[in-house]
Amino acid sequence: MRVVSLVPSLTEAVAGTVPGALVGATDWCTHPAGLDVVRVGGTKNPKTDRILSLAPDLVVANEEENRAPDLDALRAAGVEVLVTEVRTVPQAFTELDRVLTACGAPSRPRWLDEAEAAWSDLPSSPPERRRTAVVPIWRRPWMVLGRDTFAGDVLSRLGVDHLYATHTERYPKIPVDELRAARPDVVVLPDEPYRFTADDGPEAFPGLPCALVDGRHLTWYGPSLAEAPRALAAALR
Repeated sequence: MRVVSLVPSLTEAVAGTVPGALVGATDWCTHPAGLDVVRVGGTKNPKTDRILSLAPDLVVANEEENRAPDLDALRAAGVEVLVTEVRTVPQAFTELDRVLTACGAPSRPRWLDEAEAAWSDLPSSPPERRRTAVVPIWRRPWMVLGRDTFAGDVLSRLGVDHLYATHTERYPKIPVDELRAARPDVVVLPDEPYRFTADDGPEAFPGLPCALVDGRHLTWYGPSLAEAPRALAAALR
């Protein structure tokens, strides 16, 4: 198999499970470390001509991270494109299994079993008091998690309900004054897609607890799922 991945988390999953299959990945594909494949541009602006020059048997993509016109152009050129949809943790396991099988994995990898076990081992009963959160993913303008998101489902399973889960948009733009006025129990600040840091983000929410979290644990569906429950729980304490 010759595979091009347009999704960083799928890149990590394929590279670690089917050695040698991956021939191309986006500029944003940072894992595994030292990945030596042809870079094909960004997730939103891949260079389709460069992808086609690699003669892939399969391109793996995601309905949220990649644009339909780019995927349609690849299909029109005769390339098979597998598009994933991941809005919940269980969906992540199903889609990862589908992608790895399509990429030629001879069997289900151990890391996928370990990841599924890590999430299955969470307490089955909800905590006595669930916490509320706002989860910015961008600033200038401020954008937060809204309805029907993978990251929202991840937090919910850890006992944290984000306040815009019923918003009509998946990633609404909300004025920061409104975010502060919502008085969440915690402001969750991931380091991607916007790179929030101790010096860039918490200062906008004086008097509110802020939790800096690894975006890979919050938004990636791949090998990082195995350590995500423990790492996120520790960051959210």
